[in-house]
Amino acid sequence: MNKVVVIGTGKEEYAIPLQYVVSIEKLEGITPIPQMPDYVTGMIEIRQQVIPILDLEFIFYDRFIQLDENSRLVIVQLEQFMVGILVNEAKEIIEISPEKIKQIGLIKSPATAYLTGVASLNGFLVTIINPEVLIGSLEGINVLLDELKSHC
Repeated sequence: MNKVVVIGTGKEEYAIPLQYVVSIEKLEGITPIPQMPDYVTGMIEIRQQVIPILDLEFIFYDRFIQLDENSRLVIVQLEQFMVGILVNEAKEIIEISPEKIKQIGLIKSPATAYLTGVASLNGFLVTIINPEVLIGSLEGINVLLDELKSHC
């Protein structure tokens, strides 16, 4: 079984494998970072660690997220650093059996290499994201990585 956190952004549902997820946080105290790519909302301090915040809706749909009381930060641990992914909501943690995960042709495209599969759950589709591949593929991410390394 694969445990995932189901999240909503835009009008779609996605899943992040639980192995990447450190915590799910309410929004508070985001500080803007000047001269960063548009998808970088800012940074936040959580447990004495400064974490960059990335807007998943901007990454996927090229529009800024509309924040409300359901908006959440999904803190994920990547190989080199932690990052907060800003989503409309974090819905639930579920287990998906491997036979329910289907591969789709779009996953073979370099532009969508971060999509690892699609699962049909109770009549709706959930696209599974590899956050390491997604964030590593973002234009301008190296600027952010260099900035983080200089402060560590």
